[in-house]
Amino acid sequence: HWTAYEATPKLDVNKKLKDYDEDEWEWFLHGGPVKEKRGGSNQTYLGVEKKLRQLYLDRDTPPKQKHILDFVDRVSTREACAECGGTRLAEAPRTATVRGKTIGELADMQIDELLEWVGGIDDPSVAPTARALRDMLSSMVNVGLGYLSLSRAAGTLSGGEAQRVKMVKHLGSALTDVTYVFDEPTIGLHPHDIARMIDLLTDIRDKGNTVLVVEHKPEVIRRADLVIDLGPGSGETGGEVCYRGDVAGLHDADTVTSRSLDAGLALAENPRTPSGDLVVDGITKNNVHSETLRIPLGTLTVITGVAGSGKSSLVHGGLDSHPDALVVDQAPIRGSRRSTPSTYTGLMDKVRQQFARANGVKPALFSFNSEGACPGCGGLGVVYTDLAMQAGVSTRCEQCEGRRFLPEVLEYTFKGRSIDDVLNMSFEAATDLFTAGEASKIVGRMNDVGLGYIKLGQPLNTLSGGERQRLKLATRLTDVEPVVVLDEPTTGLHLADTHRLVDMMHRLVAAGRTVVAIEHNMAVMAAADWIIDVGPGAGSRGGKVVFEGTPANLVASDTITGTHLREAIAR
Repeated sequence: HWTAYEATPKLDVNKKLKDYDEDEWEWFLHGGPVKEKRGGSNQTYLGVEKKLRQLYLDRDTPPKQKHILDFVDRVSTREACAECGGTRLAEAPRTATVRGKTIGELADMQIDELLEWVGGIDDPSVAPTARALRDMLSSMVNVGLGYLSLSRAAGTLSGGEAQRVKMVKHLGSALTDVTYVFDEPTIGLHPHDIARMIDLLTDIRDKGNTVLVVEHKPEVIRRADLVIDLGPGSGETGGEVCYRGDVAGLHDADTVTSRSLDAGLALAENPRTPSGDLVVDGITKNNVHSETLRIPLGTLTVITGVAGSGKSSLVHGGLDSHPDALVVDQAPIRGSRRSTPSTYTGLMDKVRQQFARANGVKPALFSFNSEGACPGCGGLGVVYTDLAMQAGVSTRCEQCEGRRFLPEVLEYTFKGRSIDDVLNMSFEAATDLFTAGEASKIVGRMNDVGLGYIKLGQPLNTLSGGERQRLKLATRLTDVEPVVVLDEPTTGLHLADTHRLVDMMHRLVAAGRTVVAIEHNMAVMAAADWIIDVGPGAGSRGGKVVFEGTPANLVASDTITGTHLREAIAR
């Protein structure tokens, strides 16, 4: 874009910016839009500030590339509008009041507090509206969102919160004979909130509807009328219905799910003795105010609490900028449709080197983004067609038949496999192919986090949110910080995969690192050395450390988390 400023006759490119006069600065920063002739064509000149707004700030869909986001953070600031105070409303609607409250004040209230306020409206003229509003707010409280406010930006919601917000509009529906499909509605929920979610799902069923739930949580499985268990494994080893029937029959079925359910939970028998404490005082973030976080070093510590209690605020507020902490948060990983798990983890670099060394050729030949790429699809394996007003379509490249590479590149092999064969392997199968060096370590970490079934060349945009989270975890574990912080790492994991992830966390601790997991999963709590429970409630009723101790101490306590863990172990 800099050529626009080079070509405009009103600016001297050989003159230093500090020497610009007032008119030149005005034109440079705020000029235009104006049509100017450059290189035989008419183009529109915009001042730098206007151009940046057009490109990055005022777009309906904000940019996603990390280098652009970092640039925008450097050159811009955001603050509430001085005139409306962030309410977005003109003077008349933002100053009107009902029972002494403006609409902006009501939107900023916690939803459970707003529900209580709406309950005090007894004017008959607005009774239908007040009733509908109460029903909607009650539904949000019932799905565990009472700690949010209506003014909360949608982009700041976690995946689980966004999922439950979408559910709310169906909960008050009068429709019957409808089939509802919920994909892991308990993501991000504490066992206390899961119990309420199950009640809501059964309420929808009891209205005469069919409810299909895709879930891993034992609490949900045990309350189902019908269980369909898929397997027997993951990826290419899955896809079959291994069991279909009631919960009682599932216990007699020999499947991974039935064995995991029957195994139950047991507390860690010998919690580790910490080698010291990492203490961060005065943490203030969101609903956490001047709180202290004390992490026992050399242990697996689980930080838990009901949804919205402030556990993430406590941890991120205390450890995000700590020099000894590696924080793997829930921020989505970014990548184009060319990105794959092998490119994201860095394994593809090792694969290219192995092929190049085995065949005495350049590594660039084995890159679908470089010299070896099929010219027909540019190395994508598919051809994308933009249909303008309709959704675009993708078709397999006819030239390479979806194999991404030139025919001559596919003739080279490593241990009897072509580069296409390797990219179509799962990480679990790749264990036998890469037995040493950094490639072996990367493959091992992917298996450790439960992603062994994913193919090396699978497009990144086909992975679920939980899979992307674990992919990021597998990549970041190469860092050397002594304290590793994981934000809900079991999201989307089956019971068997959860135990595998717990084993990996214990191996990290055995290797001398401290692991902190923000989790609701009771299998992780039971396996921990130390538990910190945040609460006692959500939103303004939370933000305090209400318990610190071993899992055995937690089970003996009367906290909400302790009660649910005690019941889970007793099953």
